[in-house]
Amino acid sequence: MTASADATDLQPVSVVIVNFNAGDVLADCLASVLAQAREVVVVDNASDPDGFEPVIAGFEQHPRLKVVRSPINGGFAYGCNLGARECEEGAILLLNPDCVVAPGSLERMLRVLGEDSRTGMVGGFITCLDGSEQGGGRRAVPTPWRSLVRVCGFSHFAARYPRIAKRFPKLFNDFYLHLQPKPAEPICVEAISGACMLMKREAIDDVGLLDEGYFLHCEDLDICMRFRKKRWDIRFVPDAPVLHHKGVCSKNRTLFVEWHKHKGMMRFYHKHFRHQYPPALMGLVAFAVWGR
Repeated sequence: MTASADATDLQPVSVVIVNFNAGDVLADCLASVLAQAREVVVVDNASDPDGFEPVIAGFEQHPRLKVVRSPINGGFAYGCNLGARECEEGAILLLNPDCVVAPGSLERMLRVLGEDSRTGMVGGFITCLDGSEQGGGRRAVPTPWRSLVRVCGFSHFAARYPRIAKRFPKLFNDFYLHLQPKPAEPICVEAISGACMLMKREAIDDVGLLDEGYFLHCEDLDICMRFRKKRWDIRFVPDAPVLHHKGVCSKNRTLFVEWHKHKGMMRFYHKHFRHQYPPALMGLVAFAVWGR
């Protein structure tokens, strides 16, 4: 089929993929979304050309693909914002280059996004290679207390003593929800993963683009917090599977990634919670984060 002949089957979505040395998995990602979306924008964050150029060469002449080559690696949020400014559709999907969107998943996510005027963001059912649900696809906001619960292992106590945990959920629950039963229908959640984040343009115009002060990690939590503060709902769509080859882009830079992950966490806590928690608790959380 020609690009024009199958246009009616495509979803009115612009997909933004920020690539940094993803290698061959980028090809699978592109094939999955070019089959479903009207527009795809790839932003390359100064990858090794020997890895990026051979992969993109097989797609670059596609009429619905735009390629933006950034001369610098300004971070994930920086790359997402570069791509978002190129988008023309009414909904924007931020997608990691190591994700493969299952056939029909984009349509299901878009349908949920449009069902309620206050729904500003949705995420799919992010899976590992074995089909199990990956952590982070649906979650509560990692407040300083919830983070302390996780770091100190209180959630493991909850697993061993569920009756006690059920009576005092705020004391023992951390922020990951993927171990809970998968819901049958889309549900509102506090946060989803930046690996697969579909947003209304209207909501983005209201809230703003990603905070480029985060280099890597926690920019997704930050924008989820900002959406909720502006009273936009966030929904998790359990029947929209998205395979995520987690860690492909960072497997050779473990220390670099962990540094920026924890630096991002501290920026997130300081930005959103410094006036809500006593200094002693914030200090304890900072000690736990950097100690980890």
